[in-house]
Amino acid sequence: GRTGHAEAVSVEFDDKIILLEKLLLIFFQTHDPTQVNRQGNDIGTQYRSAIFYTNQKQKKLIEKTVNRLTKSIFINKDIVTKVELAKDFYVAEKEHLNYFDLNANQPYCQLVIMPKIHKLKDLL
Repeated sequence: GRTGHAEAVSVEFDDKIILLEKLLLIFFQTHDPTQVNRQGNDIGTQYRSAIFYTNQKQKKLIEKTVNRLTKSIFINKDIVTKVELAKDFYVAEKEHLNYFDLNANQPYCQLVIMPKIHKLKDLL
């Protein structure tokens, strides 16, 4: 929480295989985009909801999607997801890489991550 970094995933995709719109819907359905600087019990600026775009076309599509979802799904709550230009991306520390695969039986993985994985599989 002291670096200004956010925990993030870099997603490379081919829009001939999957559209950015689909990836955005998955993103918004697998976390809570209405919480400022937190996700559940994880609190701090590193847990903020953010999408990092690489070009203006992506930015416009992301903003359009946020506006549409605000009106349809998150009617009573504001989406606080930050839409920011992608800059430097740093690979996580070694102990965080493949964390779930290496620690699947840990309570955090079972109670927090596993339900998100099931939800993601249902969306695909």
